[in-house]
Amino acid sequence: MKKIISVLLLGITIFTFAFSSPAFAADAAAGKAIFSANCAACHAGGKNLVNPDKTLKKEDLEKYDMYSAEAIITQVTNGKGAMPAFKGRLKPDQIENVAAYVLEQAEAGW
Repeated sequence: MKKIISVLLLGITIFTFAFSSPAFAADAAAGKAIFSANCAACHAGGKNLVNPDKTLKKEDLEKYDMYSAEAIITQVTNGKGAMPAFKGRLKPDQIENVAAYVLEQAEAGW
């Protein structure tokens, strides 16, 4: 009986972790203000003034494997190409908020 219960609990645990997404408690509303102050100069309206082919629109984010909070957080934190790193300028939670805002806007079509 103990073995059956153990197997059931293990199965429930595996099922729970396999089909649940990690919590992403970022604040898109706070991200909007941070985006406006730090990102909008190059990315107003989801555009990209430096490289017009790589916008923040959903299609382009998906095309370049950037349509996830993790990818955006990495890009904003470390920079890439002409984009500067914001690691020293923004706190990690601010960068998470920007990522949430970008994803929300991309989903809505900017």
